[in-house]
Amino acid sequence: MLWGTLALSTALVGTRLFSVTSAAPSAPDPDPCARIAGKQFVVPSDALACLKVFPFNETLRQNVLHTVSRVFDFFTFEDFYLNSPPPFQESTSNIRAEIARINSTMYATDFDFNKDLYDFITQLNDGHTRWFPACYVSAFQNILPAPVVTLGETSLQTSQSVFVAPDSVELLTLLGSNFTSFFDSIHFDWQRLAGAKVLSIAGMDPYTYVDLIAHTVSGNYLDHGVRVNSVFSSYRIVDTDFSQRVGDLAGPPIPDQDSLTFELIPVGSSKPETVTIPYLANFLGVPFTDKESYWANNCAANSATNGVDVKTQGSIFSNARRQPGTDGRLQPVGNIIATGPANGVDLPQQFQPTLPQVNASAGVIKSYILPDKKTGVMFVGSFEGDFVQFQTDTVSAFNGFKAAGVSRLLIDLTNNGGGFVCLGQFLHQFLAGSEIGYPGFQSTTRGNALAQKIVTSDIALGLTPDQVFYSPPNWAFFNDTPFPETHNYEIPTVPFVINGVQDPTSQRFHDICTPFNVPIPETPMIPLENVAIVSNGNCASTCAMFSTLMNERHNTKIAVFGGKPGEPVQFKGMAGNQVLEWTDLDTEIKSANLKDDPLAPPDLLVNSNFRHNWRIAWSFFDESKPIAYVSELPKFQFAYTNETYNNPQNLWEFAAKTLFD
Repeated sequence: MLWGTLALSTALVGTRLFSVTSAAPSAPDPDPCARIAGKQFVVPSDALACLKVFPFNETLRQNVLHTVSRVFDFFTFEDFYLNSPPPFQESTSNIRAEIARINSTMYATDFDFNKDLYDFITQLNDGHTRWFPACYVSAFQNILPAPVVTLGETSLQTSQSVFVAPDSVELLTLLGSNFTSFFDSIHFDWQRLAGAKVLSIAGMDPYTYVDLIAHTVSGNYLDHGVRVNSVFSSYRIVDTDFSQRVGDLAGPPIPDQDSLTFELIPVGSSKPETVTIPYLANFLGVPFTDKESYWANNCAANSATNGVDVKTQGSIFSNARRQPGTDGRLQPVGNIIATGPANGVDLPQQFQPTLPQVNASAGVIKSYILPDKKTGVMFVGSFEGDFVQFQTDTVSAFNGFKAAGVSRLLIDLTNNGGGFVCLGQFLHQFLAGSEIGYPGFQSTTRGNALAQKIVTSDIALGLTPDQVFYSPPNWAFFNDTPFPETHNYEIPTVPFVINGVQDPTSQRFHDICTPFNVPIPETPMIPLENVAIVSNGNCASTCAMFSTLMNERHNTKIAVFGGKPGEPVQFKGMAGNQVLEWTDLDTEIKSANLKDDPLAPPDLLVNSNFRHNWRIAWSFFDESKPIAYVSELPKFQFAYTNETYNNPQNLWEFAAKTLFD
């Protein structure tokens, strides 16, 4: 156990207490982790004291930064960040300079080092490219019993205010009595705050504070407006169930804040009040008994941390992030990962659709027919789950629509975090018909020296598409003929200059997604002019590619709900073309017999994941630009209302009347 070899520090660093709790003991706690062991919910100060008990270690810093630096060599958008184009200027960053800064900064604890690295990479605002140290980011989630929403009295986007979510009692009660009893024990009546109008947060205008959270905490999306919507509570599908996010303000992933002060007007009152609301930290990691077992169970590298050599250690299919398709090839994935697994709970039953589902889907697509009998709805919660079932559920839904005489279709992509790249292309082609031909984008990887060596080695070793992604037959020429096994698409590279920097790419190629597992209609089953999309802009990766395809190739009506009054929200979140987790990239390198190459990153010594955007999707409008950096606004933008922010059916009925009638 690596941490056991480090010198232990018994000093508590930076702990803070609720004003409602007793004073801290006069002597430092020799083991703050033991004090919270076995508890589901703890005071954030106590959680943070445990996280900060591990002293800074230079060996770990060098290991992590060496790996991070080498992974960034594969990050497709690195040089775009030197001067991010409008309207994405907020994400401008000199990545190599930031790594150098972190490498020279003095830190008191391992937490402080990881928090600095985590914040820097999070604020790149690319959900495909994130540093997730399980020790510090996945173990706890801070929860405020006052999730916020932005609501208007009508759907006019210019007239809104911030409120504590009116359904917060129904929502947060689902966290259980261990959560609610804490507030009872300190005599804090959080339930009376539900629906309160918020006048200020932390002494700031509420939208100014929301902007701060969108800038410093949310990450994931280049567009600031999309991140603003991520701050608020909103509905979604998780796995196959309706859920409601508490939002990034009420559910940050690190327990470094004990409370937040609101000025608000409770429902039924006209008098402003100042209320300091305590957070409570929810433990989500691997159980432990003391600081030694906390490190061993949550922080130290384990058998799943690093990649494998598929030639000697068997099929990579045991890694759920690299699921095979029905033809055996690895299926590329484009998605974002929530930092807190419990960033939401079930959507309270009274707010779930009461309409019968069109098909008996148990998957990520929920399909309905609205009371107008003309509009079908497909709520596509993600592009993950069962690869084949997604396709069969789509066919089943359309058969139900056809039998019922449905003539128009509303697709809800709210909080869709992406998934299998080929499922996004499938849904596009199923809606538009096979006559459109190739249903995706031109794509490239970064043409760095190690990538060139990997493809060269894969060809020499005969590695196949069921083993690794760099294998040439994974990809196709523009006539959709697969690359031959000996086609080195990384040599020669294609020149590309961005922000004055030479950043060559691989040769361009198409995905290989067809044939799909179900028949594709030759022409649209529902005329495309009768198809519309709604979302909150939190539509990431494969979802972003799908919605961009519908916009760029078919001029589909798209409406976004939420955002700040009078400020635009893009209809897509971060749009790459494929994500590789750290284990994926490490597997590619090891399987190509290149782990000892001086350009290769070392194995991580800590339980962490550094994922990155590995491929670019080039815009159909302008094939010299990645779709991620093409500003595309929705044709409509509406405010959420009290009736629509947490009620999908109400939102769909409003959208159908507004977009179609």
